[in-house]
Amino acid sequence: MAGEDKTEKASAKKRRDERKKGNVFQSKDVVTVGVIAISFIILDFWAPHIYRYAANIFRKYISLMKTTYGFNDTFIVQLFKDISFTIFAATGLLMAAVIIASVVLTGAQTRFLVSGENIKFKFSKLNPLSGIKKMFSIRAIVEVIKNLIKITILGYVIYSSIIDSLLQVPKLVSVDLLSGITFISSSIMAIVKGVIIAFVAISAFDFLYSWWEYEKNIRMTKQEVKEEYKQLEGDPQIKGKIKERQRAVAMSRMMQQVPKADVIVRNPTHYAVAIKYDIEKDNAPIVLAKGMDNIALKIVEKAEECSISIIENVPLARALYASAELNREIPLEYYEPVAEILAWVYRIKEKEKH
Repeated sequence: MAGEDKTEKASAKKRRDERKKGNVFQSKDVVTVGVIAISFIILDFWAPHIYRYAANIFRKYISLMKTTYGFNDTFIVQLFKDISFTIFAATGLLMAAVIIASVVLTGAQTRFLVSGENIKFKFSKLNPLSGIKKMFSIRAIVEVIKNLIKITILGYVIYSSIIDSLLQVPKLVSVDLLSGITFISSSIMAIVKGVIIAFVAISAFDFLYSWWEYEKNIRMTKQEVKEEYKQLEGDPQIKGKIKERQRAVAMSRMMQQVPKADVIVRNPTHYAVAIKYDIEKDNAPIVLAKGMDNIALKIVEKAEECSISIIENVPLARALYASAELNREIPLEYYEPVAEILAWVYRIKEKEKH
């Protein structure tokens, strides 16, 4: 119902439906921080190798300049190959690491969901009111606060690192190029490590907040829970009507069996059991119909219409109703009393014939 609070946790079906729509839990900050961290770890490991390779290439062509006076096709092709390989070696591993990290970190949260729902064009996305609501939503406020914290932390870490490194800058004048590059790269890595450590804490907060927000957004109202239960289990009213119809059909079939009975065992009003015994086919008497109260009266009425013998035996009627099953042989312990009743019925029928 409109205005009803969503107080119930999302059901398994609700989660499956949301997943089909592409609405799954995901923290983008976790992916971003993870990719940055892995990228700089790879860069820290790979940079010295790239530097040595690039330096060797540089020295190679500097030495060639002393002996080569003209450019030919072979020289240009080789130069292009060396430059291309250097660029690929410098960026290929890093790009592969970024792609793999993005896929793994995203897939770990979404269970590698691939859905086309989010890329479908929807006119609702063009609604300016929806955009304004998003601008002033709780999520937007959290993002603003989070970005301010990021900027503050980034500024503090950079400032602290620069202050610590300023005392070492004058010494760079007297060192070689390799030492200078090493110093700069180590300073940059120190800044990056400090930023990553701080951002990991922020991404952990974002992960928890995103999970809470996702769970909150997919909550269900009590009415939605009831409607879903009806869809899964069936409308109770419809199920009741179906059961009522099934009982009516079963009753109709049972009443059709009554005319085939040899005798009806009943107590005065509450119980009635219709019994049939064919000595050539049956091993024991069979219960064709049984009922209590109104059903018992209908069985008796049907028996009277068909001129079937009716015997009043209160304990036997109760016992057969409780223990005998429809279209099954009567229990062994009731063979003797039922046999006496059937023998009496057969004698009456013989007398009527004569």
